[in-house]
Amino acid sequence: MSSQLKISIRFFNDCEVRAVWDEHQAKWWFSVLDVVGILNEENDYSKTRNYWKYLKAKLKKENNQLVSATTQLKLLAADNKKYNTDMLDSDGVTSLAKHFPNNRAMKFLDWFLYSDTSIDGQSKKKAYTLFESNLINDFEVGTTKGLQQIHAYLFGGLYNFAGQLREKSISKGGYQFVYAQQLKSTLHKIDAMPQTTLIEIILKYTEMNKAHPFMEGNGRSTRIWLDMMLKKQLKKCVDWSKIKKEHYMNAMVISTVDYTVVLQLIASALTTKINDREMYMKGIDYSYYYEENN
Repeated sequence: MSSQLKISIRFFNDCEVRAVWDEHQAKWWFSVLDVVGILNEENDYSKTRNYWKYLKAKLKKENNQLVSATTQLKLLAADNKKYNTDMLDSDGVTSLAKHFPNNRAMKFLDWFLYSDTSIDGQSKKKAYTLFESNLINDFEVGTTKGLQQIHAYLFGGLYNFAGQLREKSISKGGYQFVYAQQLKSTLHKIDAMPQTTLIEIILKYTEMNKAHPFMEGNGRSTRIWLDMMLKKQLKKCVDWSKIKKEHYMNAMVISTVDYTVVLQLIASALTTKINDREMYMKGIDYSYYYEENN
């Protein structure tokens, strides 16, 4: 993991949890010591480190999988030097918090999983306002620029790459998305693809998924992008609540070689309620739910 994008998430009276984006596995890793310090209400770094050492030994003795789930990454410490630090992904942090039977752990989990102060929470709020403000009507439909406008709005102030095309190659679940050096030419081809019929729109959507133009936030942005094309060309949108998460995720994996499964799934969930506020809000809820733990 030679290059990472670092972001600080501040909460609980300005206590900081440091997080590092792993471009190869396409997920975030969180500092274990930061989390342990918060859960123990402990500001002393040495005491926190000693407690984690004790807890790690205890969990190892119990053959708990949490210990093997940790990885080490270099993070900047208070003395401005970088040290190898134990990190856990989102599932690992959730499991860790459950080993702290106190009210603070419950509050932490509420924040980490559901609170609007999380990155997804804040982005989701912005997605709601896209409908409320009618700003979405000013975005280009079915173009890379339009997708960048959506991404920039959803993640502005949350990611320093909001709205920017990635310059690094990424993969997920063993699938290699379009190489960075080929991304711009690929996007030009996608822009030129027709978007008149349902088949053409789904083809364009699946090609954009294979391109995966951003470091993070592709799925949430492209689902709105898809609905905009459907709304403009077919006067329809997707009722995402009719599509189960497992079915959608499987269809998107298959779409890298066969778009027809996604086509059938979307076709079965189309509705004419294109100006229905509840339909849009529900769609955002499901869209963000699809991304949980993925």
